[in-house]
Amino acid sequence: MVVLGFFLMWRIQNPNNDAVWLWGMSVVCELWFTFSWILDQLPKLCPVNRATDLNVLKEKFEMPSLSNPTGKSDLPGIDIFVSTADPEKEPPLVTANTILSILSADYPVEKLACYVSDDGGALLTFEAMAEAASFANIWVPFCRKHNIEPRNPETYFNLQKDPYKNKVRQDFVKDRRRVKREYDEFKVRINSLPDSIRRRSDAYHAREELKAMKEQRQTKGDEPVEVIKVKKATWMADGTHWPGTWQNPASEHSKGDHAGIIQVMLKPPSDEPLQGTAEDGGVIDLTDVDIRLPMLVYVSREKRPGYDHNKKAGAMNALVRASAIMSNGPFILNLDCDHYIYNSQAMREGMCFMMDRGGDRLCYVQFPQRFEGIDPSDRYANRNTVFFDGNMRALDGLQGPVYVGTGCLFRRVALYGFDPPRSKERSPGWCSRCFGRRRKHVTVASSPDENRALRMGDSDDEEMNLSLSPKIFGNSNLLMDSIPVAEFQGRPLADHPAVKNGRPPGALTLPRDLLDASTVAEAISVISCWYEDKTEWGQRVGWIYGSVTEDVVTGYRMHNRGWKSVYCVTKRDAFRGTAPINLTDRLHQVLRWATGSVEIFFSRNNALLASSKMKVLQRIAYLNVGIYPFTSVFLIVYCFLPALSLFSGQFIVQTLNVAFLVYLLIITVTLCLLAVLEVKWAGIELEEWWRNEQFWLIGGTSAHLAAVFQGLLKVIAGVEISFTLTSKSGGDDDDDEFADLYLVKWTSLMIPPITIMMVNLIAIAVGFSRTIYSAIPQWSRLLGGVFFSFWVLAHLYPFAKGLMGRRGRTPTIVFVWSGLIAIIISLLWVAINPPAGSNQIGGSFQFP
Repeated sequence: MVVLGFFLMWRIQNPNNDAVWLWGMSVVCELWFTFSWILDQLPKLCPVNRATDLNVLKEKFEMPSLSNPTGKSDLPGIDIFVSTADPEKEPPLVTANTILSILSADYPVEKLACYVSDDGGALLTFEAMAEAASFANIWVPFCRKHNIEPRNPETYFNLQKDPYKNKVRQDFVKDRRRVKREYDEFKVRINSLPDSIRRRSDAYHAREELKAMKEQRQTKGDEPVEVIKVKKATWMADGTHWPGTWQNPASEHSKGDHAGIIQVMLKPPSDEPLQGTAEDGGVIDLTDVDIRLPMLVYVSREKRPGYDHNKKAGAMNALVRASAIMSNGPFILNLDCDHYIYNSQAMREGMCFMMDRGGDRLCYVQFPQRFEGIDPSDRYANRNTVFFDGNMRALDGLQGPVYVGTGCLFRRVALYGFDPPRSKERSPGWCSRCFGRRRKHVTVASSPDENRALRMGDSDDEEMNLSLSPKIFGNSNLLMDSIPVAEFQGRPLADHPAVKNGRPPGALTLPRDLLDASTVAEAISVISCWYEDKTEWGQRVGWIYGSVTEDVVTGYRMHNRGWKSVYCVTKRDAFRGTAPINLTDRLHQVLRWATGSVEIFFSRNNALLASSKMKVLQRIAYLNVGIYPFTSVFLIVYCFLPALSLFSGQFIVQTLNVAFLVYLLIITVTLCLLAVLEVKWAGIELEEWWRNEQFWLIGGTSAHLAAVFQGLLKVIAGVEISFTLTSKSGGDDDDDEFADLYLVKWTSLMIPPITIMMVNLIAIAVGFSRTIYSAIPQWSRLLGGVFFSFWVLAHLYPFAKGLMGRRGRTPTIVFVWSGLIAIIISLLWVAINPPAGSNQIGGSFQFP
């Protein structure tokens, strides 16, 4: 930072009088880069590493004690949300494998509940979940019996390592072979569901047409029978119409217009272990194996025309309400449909933080995202290890990491918009019940012997009682009644004087209430499209609306209320998922993130408007989230500066003197040392850091620039931004795992980087031609321009490889033509603007 300060002072005090315009543009860009770099570095001043001890968790919550003589689990419940929207782009088999990894997780069965949000209302997803629930009766006990890792069957059966290592039971080989056969049949059933549903619907449709014609004949007798058109519905296996989206869309059965659906696929398990027998498994011997399964619920919220359904954020809020009524786990884990549990004890790791002393002030525990199916070279920095292993760990030393959309364990009451416990100290003239300024609060009975106040964050200076709560949470009494219960059950154990706001040991060992028809009916009512009208859902409660990056905004709101978050890096990856390895898909993904950041910058969620509860460095980190796309404007100018320098024969400085070169050397060395420090501390490879740097420039000159324009259009002209789901598969070559990598799908986002490459290549040729043909060659200016042009081209190299597609598929003539065109343009430039001191006679150059 000191060197940068001196360098910028030197640059400002030493202008290039021969090319003031070039010097001015470069200085402005360098000032912005310095500002952006400082915003990126300051939040890294307090990095931390955390570790958990699962043995202590087990001893504290699952071992017999005076307060818990039976040793039943005293851990709080967890509701797991899995979101999907389109079975064509998000294959049902992928979602089913995610569900199976959740159902077999190493956490008390009676404390788990899994909710699948199908925002497309597709029968294909519904029946795939039904098949997964059936196969779980074999897969889950098999995982428990043999301690299988990972518990995603597709990943497990494709492992390259020896599956028999460290397996002590003699029947493992036989069991594995049988379960593998069952899984292969399960995959066949899942993959054949589209054809099965279509054939079934066609058969029922033909039956309905015949039935209608028969009724017409009976009515009209011998009169000519007209052809009757019957709506081509999508039929369920029980012979009834599917209430969701039909394959042939019709009124009240299309995307954006269908009824709400809740189906309990697996009912809540019993409170006591249910040991299997040799006959229970059918396929394998399940003697002395707990065969209970967690609750599994299919949810598709109601959608009607004229309502803003708020995409994924709206779907998540519908799950929050439905789960509060049906299971009310005090903690919520949300996963994308392609992110599965890779470490079966991941939830226990997260619970170590939530149940620790002071854990009641944690709003969420964020796990790093890890990806499979990435090409070995990670051409487009899909693993994003610099962010997940560097930046996020550094934020963990402040107020906590940002929420990144998946793999996050939430405290339910934090999602409800409440302030953290002990957020204000008692002071004269302030609301004594709230321990703070007179703000809205809800008085609730947290336990039979206690009455306390939960205070709403971001609220006006007024007091609120339960009669006003429908204005915030809606008019469901069951939902309101669940709030204090979730708050109480989410507290740490009060087993030490240092634990404030704790609960007594053994309080969560009581059996859970059974589901009945009235409870499910209430859950259906809270996922209706009108329920959120005139409430605070999406404004202060739940996932926040108004941005395509609802995850960042939701986390920001919690930190702004004074909550803290924790980053949980486990020795074995907690979750794994997929990421787009195709260049176009990757650019569109980055475009979505950057557009959300621009929206945040121009909204009330700008970190400049944060409350005093947010720490200064945390505020700077969120400010950087909103500002980084604007760097693209300066970056794209800076990438053209070397070419402009070569075309004009000038440079950003008057001459390449010693002072400039010394500053450049010192800055380069210190930045390299800083990069090595981050790489060593974060435990990542230097190549990963370099890939991140390359894609920073690729994304900055393409997706980020487009995001700035899109964000400005939305703010100024009110033009709404829509994004489509990224397909999870796309390559035509089934034999090549990385076929997607070589697909070249044109997008307008490629135009700026292509232009930068072409202009810089032509400029290098022009610069060489100008210098060689010049009477007095200016080699220093040439070398400066060429050096920076090569710096730009080196960063764009992965982009260039992506344009070439698969090796060997780009004809050689393309490169020949490109070279010829570059040479012709360079000679044309010299002819149009000949070097000083040359004479043009008869179309040829004469030099003294």
